[in-house]
Amino acid sequence: MNAAERPHPFEPRGFARVVDTVAAWTLAILWALPLLYAVWTAFHPSEYSARFELLAPLTLENFAKAWEAAPFARYFLNTVMLVTLILICQFVLCTLAAYAFARYRFWGSEIAFFLVLLQLMVMPEILIVENYRTMSVLGILDSIPSIALPYVASAFGIFLLRQTFKTVPRELDDAARVEGASALQVLMKVYVPLAKPIYLAYGLVSVSFHWNNFLWPLVVTNSVSARPLTVGLQVFSSTDQGIDWSIITAATLMTSAPLLLAFLLFQRQFVQSFMRAGIR
Repeated sequence: MNAAERPHPFEPRGFARVVDTVAAWTLAILWALPLLYAVWTAFHPSEYSARFELLAPLTLENFAKAWEAAPFARYFLNTVMLVTLILICQFVLCTLAAYAFARYRFWGSEIAFFLVLLQLMVMPEILIVENYRTMSVLGILDSIPSIALPYVASAFGIFLLRQTFKTVPRELDDAARVEGASALQVLMKVYVPLAKPIYLAYGLVSVSFHWNNFLWPLVVTNSVSARPLTVGLQVFSSTDQGIDWSIITAATLMTSAPLLLAFLLFQRQFVQSFMRAGIR
């Protein structure tokens, strides 16, 4: 676009672009302010938590105190085990269900898929009482499986993979069957490899959600052996422990650092995966 074609800032189109840019930067700054405050407070002594001086001394003591004040190593282990268990179960169950809905026609298939989609309209918080009762009957309260079990089947994952599998040409399916491949082999060698970007996009969303999930783990756990990071951080920052914002923000950064680092390292793959998922 040359200078003659470029819209003038005071023209309606140019003015709208300027407003959009200013609004985007304003929202970005507002979103980043809490994170910037947490970084500042975590790396400075507590007396500088409400004072901003460029020459304030830096320290890592807040992270050491936070790590020693609570069993964060156990919380990290519990969280990694939790998100890994949920992700593996979701991949297996969602893949099988999506393949069945995409390539097989059976009596009641449309009704069954409608019921799956209906789950998207039900907030997990509504089912807390019934889920708690179910975990109690199963005798697995205060354990990692009790946190994971209500989430091992994802309606969103089934819908996303079904739509992806439906875009796979039937010719590939037929060619694999002519070669003697079973239904499971067709799924694993044809459908799953073609859906890798969708698996990556969904996996990132699932890990992020369950890493930050708070309410259900808070209800169903009451010991260090099963608490994830979110609940452990809430217990750590309670008023009974005393309020020191430098240590609390240091603990907050420790718990969120893995997700932030993963996003920074895999930002390009993250965006490309969602673009491909949207195109399909």
